[in-house]
Amino acid sequence: MLVKIVGLGPGDPRLLTLGSLDALRAAGRAIALLAPRELVDYLRDAGVEIASDLAPADDALVVRGSTDAVSTLCASIDASRESDARDLAIAVLGNPLSDFPGLPPLLRALDARRIRTEIVPGMPRATLSESVAMPLVPLPPQSARYSWEDLIEIMARLRLGCPWDREQTHRSLIPYLIEETYEVVEAIEQAAPEHGMEHLCEELGDLLLQIVFHSQLATETGAFTIADVIDSLANKMVRRHPHVFADAVIEDVDAQWRSWERLKAEEATGRRRRSRLEGIPRRLGALQRGQRMQEKAARVGFDWPGVDGVLDKLVEEVRELAQAREKAPNDEHVREELGDVFFTLVNLARVIHVDAEGAMREANEKFLRRFAYMERRAAEQQKALTDLDLSQLEELWQEAKTVAAR
Repeated sequence: MLVKIVGLGPGDPRLLTLGSLDALRAAGRAIALLAPRELVDYLRDAGVEIASDLAPADDALVVRGSTDAVSTLCASIDASRESDARDLAIAVLGNPLSDFPGLPPLLRALDARRIRTEIVPGMPRATLSESVAMPLVPLPPQSARYSWEDLIEIMARLRLGCPWDREQTHRSLIPYLIEETYEVVEAIEQAAPEHGMEHLCEELGDLLLQIVFHSQLATETGAFTIADVIDSLANKMVRRHPHVFADAVIEDVDAQWRSWERLKAEEATGRRRRSRLEGIPRRLGALQRGQRMQEKAARVGFDWPGVDGVLDKLVEEVRELAQAREKAPNDEHVREELGDVFFTLVNLARVIHVDAEGAMREANEKFLRRFAYMERRAAEQQKALTDLDLSQLEELWQEAKTVAAR
């Protein structure tokens, strides 16, 4: 048996999409939850069999996601398979992906009974006031200003209609999530006031799409919805800011950090962690991850009393690196000592309030500009950099430091 969860749109028969109507007709029978009488009559006249015998005692409880009501409905559907093996449609008002709070528990309950499911989106109920003028195919960007509900609908349609989108999984999307995150960072770092913020706006949209995409995948399996993501985030922010949303008093930023760490530790995820340093993503850049670990350690008092102590430690680590190279230039110990130098440099960046990862990116870009300048200057002389000796390269480098400094 296949159970199709089909969107009926806002409730007006004129706003029922052709895709939803075809899905209802293709299914052998249908349960209509909270559908107005006019719409139910329209469906019957259109050749849709309404399975009144399977209708739940209280449609509203199923729509709201009551565990007992959903479980009872699914048990009834499961039992019906013995006498009627036809497919079934469960029709709900609006778009099931955005207007049906009971969708996740329903999908989980059906999956537990090994009943296959398929979701057929409908027009979101939120568009009722504008639906008369709204075409079934979304208007082009220059003709309409899309809403949050439209974005959720677009993502659902992509999963149904685009071969590439249908193939994606949470894991296959990881590279795109990472890439889009870095593109947002680039847009922020390269933004110039005179050019506006259009590029950052576009890149933030690309990153948001990844969040909506992952939420859509989870919705289809009944794990969670985008509404759950938003609710979880909002609850977390309110819970971790009692000085804003309650009557707690926070004196300064340091006190805020201590409060934040304490509240995180009291949460379920925090209680499962064996160390304060857990929870820092391993995929972070090495410099950034090192700085985050050092920051967390410093918040419990494990820190240098001042910058001088870090500078002394840096001198010590460089000396140990030199000693390791003297003993065995190719030994693994040299690699270890070099890592200690990097780690201490990151600690220095933290103590003087510099983002080590950002500083390294800026240094990379500065080197790129200066080296590109050297290449251009050599080309003007009909030469390649490989044609120049070390003194000539150094001369070009010093020139580049002056001309291409920024």
